[in-house]
Amino acid sequence: MRRLADLLTLARAVLGLPLLLALAGGRPALAWVLLLLGGLSDWADGALARRAGGGSVWGARLDPLTDKILISAPLIWLAHTGGLPLWAVWLLLARELLISGWRAGQGSGGPASLGGKAKTILQFLSLLLLLWPPAWGLGQGAGLVAALQAAGWWLFWPSLLLALSSALGYLGAGQRG
Repeated sequence: MRRLADLLTLARAVLGLPLLLALAGGRPALAWVLLLLGGLSDWADGALARRAGGGSVWGARLDPLTDKILISAPLIWLAHTGGLPLWAVWLLLARELLISGWRAGQGSGGPASLGGKAKTILQFLSLLLLLWPPAWGLGQGAGLVAALQAAGWWLFWPSLLLALSSALGYLGAGQRG
């Protein structure tokens, strides 16, 4: 089970580039599906690792990095297209680099805090809503798509606050430890 969890983590790392290419190529439905698959694989590899009594050290180090790759691709795209402010995306990506550096110095890979996990879930939900394909208006037309994308925009801000507060928690715990 640990090996399967590690394979899912590795597969998720590869999804970032095709996701970005789908967005740049005007294929929002494909990009959305790739992001959803990435989020589901994050949940699945965690569940498999827990069933196996814990993940591998390699998986513990790679898992947070693959989340960063998968989330960074659409964030960069949204900043590029004006869907999110560049300063907010920059702040979030700077936080991710800082915490990734901190985790690299931890023997266990620095397990995710509850705030960090909540941040990741909110980011995935926010991005799924922000990237909702216009063709999927479900008979409601542009109004439903605009409402879903607006909900994603509003979910982004608490995810940013959780990212910053969890970073303070990680770094504070590192100074105490």
